[in-house]
Amino acid sequence: MLAFLGFAMIATFLALIMTKKMSPLGALILIPALFCVLVGQGAHLGDYVIDGIGQLAPTAAMLMFAIIYFGVMIDVGLFDPIVRIILRFCKADPMRIVLGTALLASVVSLDGDGSTTFMITVSAMLPLYRRLGMNLLVLTAVAATANGVMNTLPWGGPTARAATALHLDTGDIFVPMIPALGAGLLFVFLLAWVLGLRERRRLGVLTLDHPAERGGAGAEAEAETVATVGVAAGAGAGSGAGKAKPVTGGGSAADDSGEPAGLDPERATLRPRLYWVNAGLTVALLTLMILQTLPIPVLFLLGAAIALSINFPDMRDQKARIAAHSENVLNVAGMVFAAAVFTGVLTGTGMVENMALRLVDAIPDGLGPHMGLVTGLLSIPFTYFMSNDGFYFGIVPILSEAGAAHGVPPEEIARASLIGQPLHMSSPLVPAVYVLVGMAKVEFGDHTRYAVKWAALTSLVVLGAALLFGIV
Repeated sequence: MLAFLGFAMIATFLALIMTKKMSPLGALILIPALFCVLVGQGAHLGDYVIDGIGQLAPTAAMLMFAIIYFGVMIDVGLFDPIVRIILRFCKADPMRIVLGTALLASVVSLDGDGSTTFMITVSAMLPLYRRLGMNLLVLTAVAATANGVMNTLPWGGPTARAATALHLDTGDIFVPMIPALGAGLLFVFLLAWVLGLRERRRLGVLTLDHPAERGGAGAEAEAETVATVGVAAGAGAGSGAGKAKPVTGGGSAADDSGEPAGLDPERATLRPRLYWVNAGLTVALLTLMILQTLPIPVLFLLGAAIALSINFPDMRDQKARIAAHSENVLNVAGMVFAAAVFTGVLTGTGMVENMALRLVDAIPDGLGPHMGLVTGLLSIPFTYFMSNDGFYFGIVPILSEAGAAHGVPPEEIARASLIGQPLHMSSPLVPAVYVLVGMAKVEFGDHTRYAVKWAALTSLVVLGAALLFGIV
């Protein structure tokens, strides 16, 4: 019964947010509360929620201060040169813009943090999507899927969890998976190319070499686009940041909504004399993160405080920068704590454990020698419907034991468990995805409907490559 109610709770939650009957925030709180009562454990709801909040509080702290840190770095111009290079490649061609989205998301994902990736990618690319009238769901789908593939890096989280759960070395898991993950990343770029071509046809745009297709404005669009540098949501508050001016080509730098479509290259928050100081601080922060010298929330706490103190020594400017990014901070922190209700009830009532046991019991004995393939297939829905901690520490050891009985080594199970990560990054239980949809200003349900099929297909490509190369 617990397993059935667990699946029913997840199905109800997804149905309500995808049909927009409830907001994700409301559904994450009210649906698990209702099902907690239905399973007869309503008296323990408070304990489950507090336990869930305690588990996710470090994640909320990390996201809050990561938003402030990278928001400040965007304000002071740290990423402007990188963004300009990618924007010159993109020009005003939708296909190039989507490819640029995949490229930027993949490169920034090397730091192993999804929220960082989404903040920088959306800040850089959103003005281009709005300027050309492109589908913003393409932006969120491509960014999330690219980050999902790159999330399998040893310092990204899933690989370390699999290694810890099965007492293995991360290198023994990750290195053999590189060909399959490489195939997955190539597929993401292929997907970006296809979606970009679709956007190009939908908008009636060929390339900048055909200005007639843009009403003769091709050259102006290119000049305007190259001058555009991404702006984080909320960056317009405070000491003049994000106040866009007309740019080369005579076009307005504002989109139809009146929001700034780019950052003024002479904005008051720029700190060109501190560029290498900020670059060094960011490299040091990411290095310490990879080396796991301190917990990631602590690193971002310290990093945000140092970044604000160095770049904005005046107290009023510091307050202005914090206020400029407060909307993102509040939205993301709220979603994380709401998700804590969902995960707290799912775990505390025993629904997750019963769901896992029922699914594992349903595996026919004849599939025992193929537990690597079974694990890979199960990782796709499992990592979407539950947290990485729940999957890697609760489910993977069970799958490993089942495989060991048939001679399947734990290394193979661990590698197969990574296959669902491209889809995992669009899960409603991943806090970083709310940074993505919040900054892009799209509905989470819309993102889910659009992105899930492409992310699941990417996971299947990784699985197919792993089978082809004999990794699983």
